[in-house]
Amino acid sequence: MAARPLSRMLQRLLGSSSRSCSSGAPVRQPRPRESAQAASEELSKQRQFLRGHAAPFSAILTDSFGRQHSYLRISLTEKCNLRCQYCMPEEGVQLTPKANLLTTEEILTLARLFVKEGVDKIRLTGGEPLIRPDVVDIVAQLQQLEGLRTIGVTTNGINLARLLPQLQKVGLSAINISLDTLVPAKFEFIVRRKGFHKVMDGIHKAIELGYNPVKVNCVVMRGLNEDELLDFAALTKSLPLDVRFIEYMPFDGNKWNFKKMVSYKEMLDTVRQQWPELEKLPEEESSTAKAFRIPGFQGQISFITSMSEHFCGTCNRLRITADGNLKVCLFGNSEVSLRDHLRAGASEQELLRIIGAAVGRKKRQHAELFLMFRDSPPANPSISSWDALHVEGLRSRMSFSSQMATLWKGYRVPQTPPLAEQQLGSGSFQRHYTSHADSDANSQCLSPDSWASAAPSGPQLTSEQLTHVDSEGRATMVDVGGKPDMERVAVASAVVLLGPVAFKLVQQNQLKKGDALVVAQLAGVQAAKLTSQLIPLCHHVALSHVQVQLELDSTRHAVEIRASCRARGPTGVEMEALTSAAVAALTLYDMCKAVSRDIVLEEIKLISKTGGQRGDFHRA
Repeated sequence: MAARPLSRMLQRLLGSSSRSCSSGAPVRQPRPRESAQAASEELSKQRQFLRGHAAPFSAILTDSFGRQHSYLRISLTEKCNLRCQYCMPEEGVQLTPKANLLTTEEILTLARLFVKEGVDKIRLTGGEPLIRPDVVDIVAQLQQLEGLRTIGVTTNGINLARLLPQLQKVGLSAINISLDTLVPAKFEFIVRRKGFHKVMDGIHKAIELGYNPVKVNCVVMRGLNEDELLDFAALTKSLPLDVRFIEYMPFDGNKWNFKKMVSYKEMLDTVRQQWPELEKLPEEESSTAKAFRIPGFQGQISFITSMSEHFCGTCNRLRITADGNLKVCLFGNSEVSLRDHLRAGASEQELLRIIGAAVGRKKRQHAELFLMFRDSPPANPSISSWDALHVEGLRSRMSFSSQMATLWKGYRVPQTPPLAEQQLGSGSFQRHYTSHADSDANSQCLSPDSWASAAPSGPQLTSEQLTHVDSEGRATMVDVGGKPDMERVAVASAVVLLGPVAFKLVQQNQLKKGDALVVAQLAGVQAAKLTSQLIPLCHHVALSHVQVQLELDSTRHAVEIRASCRARGPTGVEMEALTSAAVAALTLYDMCKAVSRDIVLEEIKLISKTGGQRGDFHRA
């Protein structure tokens, strides 16, 4: 049995108030009047002595490249109470028979063995670890292992608020919570289950119980949630969070392709455009995250660059699957069953030999992955890959204040600013949907009451010459380089005549496909942002706000759609507003076509536009 490293045995002593030491280090009690500088020098000498006399790290857990594996992840279960689209199919995955999974005693036996060899951090994973009935007992027994400094858990947060007080009491010291969107409807779409507010409750409970930082893991996927980077980062202003943006990575069954990945550098550029003063923070050698802090913010953001800038060279992680296989690399296919050897009666020495052989075979890096990455074309920020995730427009950009109203409504977290209440509906018989729920009289272009007066009517200038045709009659893109930047607002509308049957199902939210109004609303928001990709000669416009509202008209069995777009730039946003209204209408058609083909889309029109050299427009 390899000796437990002396340096690790003494780490707690060095950080404690006790002055006793049995290591042979020349320690003496400081005199009452001894200066702080002398005490500091004494401590420095003691540390130097320990570094020179520390026992070597376990050879069993050191691979052929000198990497020392002090971090063990243990999967407690294959089961999960969510069905995240990038993780597993909607029907779930075929589960290993219960008899083939590690028992609680087997988990603890292996954990004890690894800790004796130098592992000082264990993270419990899944599936979803918090659905295992004895998870509190497992944490309590792990806490008894001498030398284990950190017990963490990675959870989807659904059961966290309920279990965290017990888990903290028995020794849970670190929490990672997975959350890929701040939009409740998008959350439900991604994970195919309800539970957004339970996750928020879990984050709140972790903050309330003093965990700092609370780590929030966000897998960033192009076309789905990369537009929420700034909103996630803004969470760290008043909350002790470490929001960790993770590059989208390949796993079995998630239909990975390069176009979905948003690279670390692209994400960092996005954040720096909003907060140029972003500061890089120091990091440990074995850290997987590049950490940054916005000056004045309580928390921080991090980037896990698994794809673009791998950290294989400093990897110190090993994994044990729920069925007892040891994986020395997340991306490697090589596994060895510790369960089988345990159940065959292998001794500790035999298990250590098997573990040591597996660690010794670990490759320098997950080469196949990076060959795929290297040979892939460069990412195009304008490409959204809808196919594998069937996103169909679920990429919403609500105002940050609206999102936070949903996230932290009723929470009493110190330094959290007061937030307005968000309401998405007003009853089952007269349902209203808006992508900007806290509109008021002060936000004229965003408020339903202000559509009719979105801007003062002015001279309605027209041109007898088509602007997208050159002097020889060929299609051309207008050069807007010399035009001044102005505040531009446009409002467009559309009407969808559903008929009585489809209308009733939409009104009562009984369509098999889901909530048609929510999906159409989000599709309209997404369409506005993709207008330049859909209309060939349109300029790309950096929209500052998109709002889509849908209202049921029972007299006509219709849905009335209003789309408002706002931007500051050299060109107008009427095409964005029209595209938004039209695509929202088409989405309603798609949601309802199985019920009735007698659906009519009509009255797609521009209601008003303001800003621009040609003057304002308002439809009477």
